[in-house]
Amino acid sequence: MTFQPAAWPRKLRSQEWFGGDSRDHIYHRSWMKNQGLPADLFDGRPVIGICNTWSQLTPCNAHLRDLAERVKHGIYEAGGLPLEFPVFSTGESALRPTAMMYRNLAAMDVEEAIRANPLDGVVLLCGCDKTTPALLMGAASVDLPAIMVSGGPMMNGWFRGERVGSGTALWQMSEDIKAGKMSREDFLEAEQAMSRSPGSCNTMGTASSMASMVEALGMALSGNAAIPAVDSRRRVMSHVTGRRIVQMVKDDLKPSDVLTRDAFQNAIRTNGAIGGSTNAVIHLMAIAGRVGIDLTLDDWDTFGRDVPTIVNLMPSGKYLMEEFFYAGGLPVVIKRLGEAGLLNRDALTVSGDTAWDQVKDAVNYNEDVIRPAGEPLAIQGGIAVLRGNLAPKGAVLKPSAASPHLLTYRGRAVVFEDIDDYKARINDDDLEIDETCVMVLKMCGPRGYPGMSEVGNMGLPPKVLKKGITDMVRISDARMSGTAYGTVILHTSPEAAAGGPLAIVQNGDMIELDMPNRRLHLDVPDDEIARRLAAWENPVVPPASGYARLFHDHVQGADTGADFDFLVGCRGNAVPRDSH
Repeated sequence: MTFQPAAWPRKLRSQEWFGGDSRDHIYHRSWMKNQGLPADLFDGRPVIGICNTWSQLTPCNAHLRDLAERVKHGIYEAGGLPLEFPVFSTGESALRPTAMMYRNLAAMDVEEAIRANPLDGVVLLCGCDKTTPALLMGAASVDLPAIMVSGGPMMNGWFRGERVGSGTALWQMSEDIKAGKMSREDFLEAEQAMSRSPGSCNTMGTASSMASMVEALGMALSGNAAIPAVDSRRRVMSHVTGRRIVQMVKDDLKPSDVLTRDAFQNAIRTNGAIGGSTNAVIHLMAIAGRVGIDLTLDDWDTFGRDVPTIVNLMPSGKYLMEEFFYAGGLPVVIKRLGEAGLLNRDALTVSGDTAWDQVKDAVNYNEDVIRPAGEPLAIQGGIAVLRGNLAPKGAVLKPSAASPHLLTYRGRAVVFEDIDDYKARINDDDLEIDETCVMVLKMCGPRGYPGMSEVGNMGLPPKVLKKGITDMVRISDARMSGTAYGTVILHTSPEAAAGGPLAIVQNGDMIELDMPNRRLHLDVPDDEIARRLAAWENPVVPPASGYARLFHDHVQGADTGADFDFLVGCRGNAVPRDSH
């Protein structure tokens, strides 16, 4: 840790708007005063933006207005001026075709809102999957002092004495309906038990995974990730974060000081230890791109491959986020990594302390929830990065959520040309498929879907489910929800819509998966693959206009984070020209 705090007091950025007696200074101050703000709030103290993704269309974030008020209390206490503003909210549960299509739009909104306004620092309020990376991407591209507060997970779901995990239970019950093991009436009754309180998914889905990634990166205060949304300690976290951002502005502690290569290595290893979402791969690479860190798929394998999964949470394990918090939460996990020599201990965090100093005294209160290193849920957690002639630029698989007997496998491909083809045929009794096959889904990547939806965990055909089979090898260029599970190969790159080899897989082709050796192979001669690719015609018609056209023309591949090519990098926080 080499950070040197800036001198204080000094003139801050916001004074370019508020600090003088010219016509323009008076113009800016007088309009702000119509909200009842006293004159002395413009005396040069830190002006802190509260970037809020509150929206009733984003249920995970529907309680963030309350947390914003708590952040304001802390900012005022520490001598700052809080100013709350809204940004585009990407809600996973309602946005179509997928929230992932709008992550980059939200990041643009965040970046431009921070830079264009009289702000010296910002508190980022997020919760739902894509709001977390979007806010961090936008803030990183401005590089003003920033700190994040997550909304927290909802309370445990319970149905007839059993835990109901967000998403995970939905996928399980949906399969049970097709297998004839559950009635539709029971399914509808279980719906009432799935979402019992405000907050994001209570499993280790993408929302909780990304909250954990933010804490592991050092961009949130220690303990932020797991506090339930309705627990009073979530309000306390918001309050003390408000205090902390004021000091960060005085010290000039910025995202570029915290988001180092060491920090990203810590996050990758943490993701392995918690059994985190495959979506973290895409989001962390996009964030790294904004701060100039060359993070690659190979880094995910190098740094995460030998990390055991020690957090016993759905979808990989048994418990939910509520129990994870009671057990000690992410500080315990990071401490375990440090004890195992898997933590860059000196990495700086927004607290001003090192990663190790924050967690060295953490206590584990439940060793069935956070297991000892010698009794892991999976010996090799993390994300397996597969390569081969079917995925020249890589594909990912989550071993802790997969079936061990399928991790070395060879099977006949049953191909679905797109998601509509899959939906039309999967329930057909005449579909030539059994449990020995490999299911292949095309045209679901960033350009193909468009947006790269969470459809990679294809439901199995009913005739297979009725045999008691619950998993098959599935391959696609799609994503899957962090709440999902199974031997599911995702993010196959290049995607089919970009002319990747996935586009030319045919029914009957043999496919080989060798997870231990990180190999994904289409057993077709090279000259035949070349012939098929030469004859292939792209069925995707580019959108005529609007954001969809911008997305299609500029989105990068999943293997580099699916950011827009023109958004990679930091554009800084220079004060723009005045408006008058």
